[in-house]
Amino acid sequence: MHASPLKLAQAINKLGHGTIRTKAGKAVFSVSVVHQPTWSSQRQFSSTPLFKLREVFPPPQDAPSIKVTPPAWRHPGYTEDQMNAIKVAHRDTKTWSDYIALSMVRLLRFGMDTATLYRHSLAVDKAVKNDPSNAAKKRSWFEMTERKWLVRFVFLESVAGVPGMVAGMVRHLHSLRRLKRDNGWIETLLEESYNERMHLMTFMKMAEPSWFMKTMILAAQGVFFNSLFISYLLSPRTVHRFVGYLEEEAVMTYTRAIADIDAGLLPKWASNSQQKNLPAPLASTPDTASTNVVPEIAVRYWNIPEGHRTMRDLLLYIRADEAKHREVNHTLANLKQKDDPNPFVSTYMTGDGKPRPGKGIENIREKGWERDEVV
Repeated sequence: MHASPLKLAQAINKLGHGTIRTKAGKAVFSVSVVHQPTWSSQRQFSSTPLFKLREVFPPPQDAPSIKVTPPAWRHPGYTEDQMNAIKVAHRDTKTWSDYIALSMVRLLRFGMDTATLYRHSLAVDKAVKNDPSNAAKKRSWFEMTERKWLVRFVFLESVAGVPGMVAGMVRHLHSLRRLKRDNGWIETLLEESYNERMHLMTFMKMAEPSWFMKTMILAAQGVFFNSLFISYLLSPRTVHRFVGYLEEEAVMTYTRAIADIDAGLLPKWASNSQQKNLPAPLASTPDTASTNVVPEIAVRYWNIPEGHRTMRDLLLYIRADEAKHREVNHTLANLKQKDDPNPFVSTYMTGDGKPRPGKGIENIREKGWERDEVV
């Protein structure tokens, strides 16, 4: 084909991959174009489309005999009705310990909102109303996009897996030191930590943190781990209440993200039926379809069925997990820390007809179970 330099440049710019061959007289020129991730000093976090995303978790190179490594803790599984029934809830403070825990969560929430430029839609509308002259600037700065949500999710899940590991570790050492059983707490706490890490692994399949975000995560984990370690030695009840309030915020965060998808504010995460109702400029973005595909690691872990593998479905599963952690930690905070058994792995007497806590969310209590209900 005959092509002018301008047309050739335009073709190269549009091409995703492959080879362009141009013919000028008898000369043939071959141009290969390969996608490379774009790194900019102005972008501190990259939510790269899947076709540009490098393999974050490459398979081991020297283990040809191993087909797959199954998870240590299999997910209990949820139904669609159970996940849709999850609600935002808050447990009122009753003691000074509760008040301290809630105050620390609010402080951390403020810091995280500031770091990830997060404001929910009502707060954005209020800011625009107070300063209408800068409405466009405020909306572009604070309105949540798919990229901003992924920033928030990755940072949230990178620290959310710390409390369960710290509590399980301390109780494990405590059991060894006292030469006594732990009555089932360690397993649940480590399983919670594992579940939070699976959330992070899933989001890492969808986005690549930059060196700046990795530095932030490293610093946050160092401070968070040591603070929780000392706190759990001093007052494990306060730490469990703190985690319960922290999970309340997580449930709220994922609920707002799901609401944004339903409202059409996140077009790249819209389902096929939602795409039909979106304005043409939003519905026709090149990577819309690719960013709405649930990673295979999530499909295997949650056993997500065919036809329910959109980003909205994934967030429903993760929100249900966070609601379960909210229930577990509020309940553990209500128990005697050294003596009471873990009600979530206990076998109860049959025949009384009372609902009991378990690993699933069939009988979930948003504010936790009181001690006299489970012990």
